[in-house]
Amino acid sequence: MIASHVRPDGDAVGSLLAMGMALLDAGKTVEMILADGVPSSFKFLEGSSLVRKEPEGGHDTFITVDCADFKRTGKVFENFGQPDINIDHHVTNENFGKLNLIEAEEVATAAILTNHLPEWGYRITKPIAAALLTGIVTDTLGFRTSNVTPEALRQAALLMETGVDLPEIYMQSLVRKSYPAARYWGAGLSSLESKNGIVWGTLTLADRKSAGYGGNDDADLINMISAIDGNKVGMVFVEQTNNHVKISWRALVPGIDVSKVAKYFNGGGHAAAAGADIEGSLADIQKEALLKTRDLIGL
Repeated sequence: MIASHVRPDGDAVGSLLAMGMALLDAGKTVEMILADGVPSSFKFLEGSSLVRKEPEGGHDTFITVDCADFKRTGKVFENFGQPDINIDHHVTNENFGKLNLIEAEEVATAAILTNHLPEWGYRITKPIAAALLTGIVTDTLGFRTSNVTPEALRQAALLMETGVDLPEIYMQSLVRKSYPAARYWGAGLSSLESKNGIVWGTLTLADRKSAGYGGNDDADLINMISAIDGNKVGMVFVEQTNNHVKISWRALVPGIDVSKVAKYFNGGGHAAAAGADIEGSLADIQKEALLKTRDLIGL
């Protein structure tokens, strides 16, 4: 059984599918689990139809990918024991597995698997390469993040040599948006505020309903906010049901570590990108998070 985190991004989906399909090719029986399912922007990937929202059978080995902490797998795993293997690239990873492969210097968990799958005796087929390349492309925002290295570009080139179409993956996973997602973005962009080096947007439950957006994430609005010039940190507040707020942080200039702010709120991530899910009202959480972001980063 393989699982990744709730509100899955491209690295979560890509790493899950790559590991799962590699094991299937090796003759294993595999369950791939995402508590929130596969987002529509990644359903073009082969193998995505095999992903389930909750475990259905027993397992001999439990693997997590791209999870900084175990609770990120979701409530469906609340009664499961310690994972056997934990593969991740978040600097905030809590080493919660029996075996932990944490390589925080890599741009994505998919990059870790690109390096190690052949070492472990698995062949990177075209469908697996597509999943891995999706993880690398999305977690680097199309090779735009400050942690992109020559190695990351070599990994992408290696995966392209299987015949995978990089421009199509880029368009599918980063550029194309559904009509409801575009309307949802409109609500978030109209809420933009900027103060003390922080630019932030807010998405309410009413915004989600009005736009007809089916997800409980920000539809990647944070990536748009990350392109706004003249600020040091970008944030998006997404109101959730059950009195929770999801926050995403992005460092907009080199040298800022937003992961320590997320860690304060029991979240996690990288120096350049992090997130947390916090209990409380939108107004209260927003006020506290903005103050704490200023304090911890020194804005």
